[in-house]
Amino acid sequence: MASRSAMMDDGYPSSSATPAAFDSQHEWEEHRRATIEDDRDELDLLGDDDDHNNNHDNDNDMILDEDPLRDDLNQPMSFKRRQKKQSVFSQPSRLFSAFTGGQSPRNSHDVPGRPSPTSNTRLDGTQSGPKDGGPMDWYVEGPGRRVGYEDLTAIDWIFEYTKERSRLRMLSSGSNSLVGWIRLLLDNSQVWIVLLLTGLAAGLLAAAIDVATDWLADLKFGFCSTVDGGAFHLSKSSCCLGYEDHAQCQGWYPWAKAFGINSGGGKWFLEYFFYVFLALSFAVSAAILVKEYAIYAKHSGIPEIKTVLGGFVIRRFLGIQTLVTKSLGLVLAVASGMWLGKEGPLVHVACCCANVFIKLFPSINNNEARKREILSAAAAAGISVAFGSPIGGVLFSLEQLSYYFPDKTMWQSFVCAMTAAVTLQALDPFRSGKLVLYQVKYSSGWHGFELVPFVLLGILGGVYGGLFIKANMRVAEWKKSTRWLPGPVTQVAIVAGLTALINYPNHYMRAQTSELVSNLFTECAKIVDDQFGLCKTGAASFGTITLLIFAAVLGFFFAAVTFGLQIPAGIILPSMAIGALTGRALGILMELFQRAAPNFPLFLHQCEPDVPCITPGTYAIIGAAAFLTGVTRMTVSIVVITFELTGALTYVLPIMISVMIAKWVGDAFSRRGIYESWIHFNSYPYLDPNNSGEDLSPLIPDVPASQIMTRLDSDLIVLTATGHTIASLQKILETTPYRGYPVISNPRDAVLLGYISRAELSYVLYSPGGRASNLPPETECFFSHQPLADPLATLDLRPWMDQTPLTLPGRSPLHLAVSYFQKLGVRYVLFAERGVLQGLLTRKDVWHVMNGAEERVRDAVGAGGAGGIGSGRMGSGLGREEGRGESAGLLGVERRDYFQGQGGTREGRSGSFAGSSQGSIL
Repeated sequence: MASRSAMMDDGYPSSSATPAAFDSQHEWEEHRRATIEDDRDELDLLGDDDDHNNNHDNDNDMILDEDPLRDDLNQPMSFKRRQKKQSVFSQPSRLFSAFTGGQSPRNSHDVPGRPSPTSNTRLDGTQSGPKDGGPMDWYVEGPGRRVGYEDLTAIDWIFEYTKERSRLRMLSSGSNSLVGWIRLLLDNSQVWIVLLLTGLAAGLLAAAIDVATDWLADLKFGFCSTVDGGAFHLSKSSCCLGYEDHAQCQGWYPWAKAFGINSGGGKWFLEYFFYVFLALSFAVSAAILVKEYAIYAKHSGIPEIKTVLGGFVIRRFLGIQTLVTKSLGLVLAVASGMWLGKEGPLVHVACCCANVFIKLFPSINNNEARKREILSAAAAAGISVAFGSPIGGVLFSLEQLSYYFPDKTMWQSFVCAMTAAVTLQALDPFRSGKLVLYQVKYSSGWHGFELVPFVLLGILGGVYGGLFIKANMRVAEWKKSTRWLPGPVTQVAIVAGLTALINYPNHYMRAQTSELVSNLFTECAKIVDDQFGLCKTGAASFGTITLLIFAAVLGFFFAAVTFGLQIPAGIILPSMAIGALTGRALGILMELFQRAAPNFPLFLHQCEPDVPCITPGTYAIIGAAAFLTGVTRMTVSIVVITFELTGALTYVLPIMISVMIAKWVGDAFSRRGIYESWIHFNSYPYLDPNNSGEDLSPLIPDVPASQIMTRLDSDLIVLTATGHTIASLQKILETTPYRGYPVISNPRDAVLLGYISRAELSYVLYSPGGRASNLPPETECFFSHQPLADPLATLDLRPWMDQTPLTLPGRSPLHLAVSYFQKLGVRYVLFAERGVLQGLLTRKDVWHVMNGAEERVRDAVGAGGAGGIGSGRMGSGLGREEGRGESAGLLGVERRDYFQGQGGTREGRSGSFAGSSQGSIL
């Protein structure tokens, strides 16, 4: 029975028989000896003659010595999961090794020098590390190696997070020792260091911008002399600190007083001249700064930040040069008195600060997904210092900016926003204890009948938002299509000069926007010096109402023209100012009505006698919230920001009502807010993840994806697994502009093998010092396993190919494919049926469908590959001879040396990738 159990089906003894299959230890030894002799005989059959038997015996001994079955198998082999390591302090003998990270053999039968069962031995004799903690060669047979992202391309979210998980596995595997724990602690603290530094920098820059802006804005009216201890660099509020009435301040010199002009007409014209001249000088200086040093410092930057957080790469947008230019230009632009604000640009400034500190830590800088999580937190810090609203900043980032916002990002955003607010509070740039100039407190409540004007303000806010977006977009389209217009600096000069000429005669428009909003929000009982005449009573109030409405109308047109010029400019504060002007006018009108008819049924039982019943300042702040909602289409964050500005919990309900109505009315005009409209105008490939379900149905036709994708049998350029040389692949790159190519087995079967991006293929073929540079042009290249290929005379491109691309059946609904792009952030989706390639759909294709393109644009392709339509040839990969291709679109690139001007490259393993040394955003 023992012999039968030890025999295989063909009559030979089994080498895998165990000692338990024999009756005695002697029979087991005899069987083992016979097996070894049989193995030697089989190996001898490989010899040519008998003269080399001795050499064969030595070779056989060497081969059999490496046989794992030659070991002592008295103990049966086990495939159970190994037990976890014991604690460091469970055995005193392991305490020393815990500090050094060394490990002693677990069992007495472990053989030194033999690979551990958890390691993998490759065919070339090298060993990869264990599953957890080994070298990060996970990409070799999966998503492939990657190089740095090119400008104006989309990142691969799945790849970036997979890379981060692999890095964390390797880091955690060495955390059993004290040094490993310290290394893990330092790695986890890097994010928090960046967030704290970003909050500190954002608070410092916001305070500096506030101080410099106030000084330059007041410089248009006069300067601070050395009287009463003043200095030229002080603003009017700092120069006259301690004076309740600034008219009594002796240290502040208006320009007329400085030139000794006392006549009324002369004083007015001289101060008018200085106001216009300095305003024009500040605006032109800001435009020149932007044009000469950093073009990305223009506008608010929020549309671009939304696009970057959505996975798009815009180099130099968050660089140091952009940060400096944006800060200086913002000071000059706001001081010019144009209808723009600094709140939106401060978000851009905060993100620039975060990007600068991210470069200190390569583990974060080399991962685009982690970098965008920190940028989301930095955006919250920008709103925090802009409004003095840390919680509102977190909600603003969540509601308006972020593409991917997990729970940890919310906590990080809160820490960064809180740090920025605390820093700004400690610096106290206004010397009033306020984070922003228009921060107010209300002591009175509201009445039920006031819901009617509050609803009216909501309706007006929605109408304003819809009309403003249409007007602003019409102006932008007109400037883009008109060829005879002057340059951007001249345009800024014309708008700034016209704004200054009209602003000065109207004292509501003459003041800085933040100062105007502060006075509009304030109750009359708390106004000591009524410079704007907001607290007039009787018939004089009708003149105030007229001026308020006139200023709101002019502000609407100026803001529509200004937002889009080549200067740093935000739209948040101008919208709040227009809403506050309208709300204050409506509040004064309601106050006049109540005082004229105190016995009206609505007022009789709710208003107390001899007590002010209507507070016009509350109408101003509700109007500001409604108008801001109409133009941005934000809701929750605006309510919270307004609440933090006022601190009045009693006004949350009317603010919510007006914001809700403004959102509904604004959506009736268009689903896009002002930032989404500029994203669409600039053709940024941003796919809003919030447009899903019912919101997506009107945008996406109910058709299979096969009707939209680029089909294999007509338009798609692909690469075959074999038959290519270095010269042929270089010709493909020179003759086709596409950003990637699907790889198939052969033109007949078209079995999908993977996808290789243009960036990786260009890197392999053109990188100086690479292996391809040392091979002749006729060297054979292949994308599949070739067992007979000489590794020294051929080029294997499999490590650079994505061998696990995301695929769907061609009959899948287009809604499903669009959801993949929105929720997973992928760059391309391949369609295959039973392994056979059918077509390709890119991010840019989906963007055109969602944005109502009447037909697929021929030259539009996403970051993932061939999305154009033309006369390509499948298999040959030679491209099209006619047609503009991708090079004519937003993402188009001309063939060039990939590394020209990139500041150096790096290639490596264990998570290090080739790319720009400056990162992919700069």
